[in-house]
Amino acid sequence: MTPSIDRLDCWVLRAPIAEPVANAFGAMSNRPAVFLRISASDGATGWGEVFSNFPQVGAEHRARLVRSIFAPMLAGVAADDPSKVRTLLDQRTRQMAIQCGEPGPFAQITGAVDQALWDMAARRAKLPLWQLLGGNSARVRVYASGIGPDKVVAVALAKQAQGYRAFKLKVGFGAERDVANLAAMRAALGPDAVIMCDANQAWSPADAAARIAELAPYQPYWIEEPIGADQPHAAWRALAQASPVPLAAGENLRGETAFTEAIEAGYLRFVQPDVGKWGGISGGLAVARLAQARGIAYCPHWLAGGLGLAASLHALAGSGTTGGWAEVDANPNPLREQVLPLHVVDGWATLPDAPGLGVEPDLQALASYLVVV
Repeated sequence: MTPSIDRLDCWVLRAPIAEPVANAFGAMSNRPAVFLRISASDGATGWGEVFSNFPQVGAEHRARLVRSIFAPMLAGVAADDPSKVRTLLDQRTRQMAIQCGEPGPFAQITGAVDQALWDMAARRAKLPLWQLLGGNSARVRVYASGIGPDKVVAVALAKQAQGYRAFKLKVGFGAERDVANLAAMRAALGPDAVIMCDANQAWSPADAAARIAELAPYQPYWIEEPIGADQPHAAWRALAQASPVPLAAGENLRGETAFTEAIEAGYLRFVQPDVGKWGGISGGLAVARLAQARGIAYCPHWLAGGLGLAASLHALAGSGTTGGWAEVDANPNPLREQVLPLHVVDGWATLPDAPGLGVEPDLQALASYLVVV
């Protein structure tokens, strides 16, 4: 008998941090997360994480959407095919998301459900998820992300000492500061270090080429989201043609059509779907394989808690693609560090050999971060 979904539970957590995490569009004064668990009629369980980084007040809202809309909708649904359930949720919530003007939160919750069902499937199979997905190695190449705009050299050197060999600098804080930060990181890390830059959509199409040209002498590996994710393909193509640095994007694209169009338009060298923002693992893998066929590297985006990080790492390891990197936040976050301690050796992390995501959050140990919703 096909197992069905019995329960959908979620928890909001919020961890205090000493210093806000800044980027070009705002700052996070604490680290929120929404952890989601699905239980099935055969006793199997699976975990996922809903994107809730920004705005930080959105974590509670997403949890309420899970409980009021998704939990009743999923009750009794077959729990043996994550991709089929993701398609079902897309279809059933499409008009709701349009009606309330919130396609993002609906897609984010659907992505977390997909993560949880893949975790469940791998646990049933008694395999680590990357292996169930068809990957051939538990090793994943990683980079330390979210560095800047302050203390960039100190943070980069600390992550280098922890085994990282690639680093991503946040830019978009003014040309002078951006160039000074990148120059300082390059001098400190040396000519062989991989240094990416992320502008978080900070620049206009008219200004972006000039900003990239200022950074180019310091050999950034890529420039991520230099302009708005919603800018027309023509603007992205023109910038790619003018830029001496390859372009990366994808965390703010939503839907198979958007990714297919961006990949086929030819302006990206790195594509970055986020398992918690859209598509979960099923959607990310479809994007990864399309990208690989076009010579574009799959580099999953993630900058939140440990559950989503585990899903992101397994998605990359299980994709079977080459040339990709997985993002690991360099900033303090107990909801990542206590859930998925990560050991990096010479730029690579090795996934646990436990079934599923290899992660089982200890909610009792995290009790001080729980928020009543």
